[in-house]
Amino acid sequence: MASKDSTQRRAARVRRQIRKVANGRPRLSVHRSSKNIYAQIIDDTKGHTLAAASTLEKDLKGSLKSGADAAAAAAVGKLLAERAVKEGVTDVVFDRGAYIYHGRVKALAEAAREGGLSF
Repeated sequence: MASKDSTQRRAARVRRQIRKVANGRPRLSVHRSSKNIYAQIIDDTKGHTLAAASTLEKDLKGSLKSGADAAAAAAVGKLLAERAVKEGVTDVVFDRGAYIYHGRVKALAEAAREGGLSF
């Protein structure tokens, strides 16, 4: 199991690369725990969250079998994309944090793309 230091270093390395290619685009940040998945779109220039979604929300929690599977991640991605498009955000940069682009993180990203976000 990776130590907290190596996890934080990996996340910082990903964010450093993102900052180079962002060109003022907001960042779609993903966090996954063992039981849930969370995503938010952050405007780093202002330090504001523009849209957010997670498996803990009442409307999603009731319809999902589990908050920790690819289906739940896809539902969160789709909901986040809907909220972002409503806010006028369509072009973002994807921040996977310290997580590998695989499984739940990949499912969330693909659902967000289908929902109207481009990255």
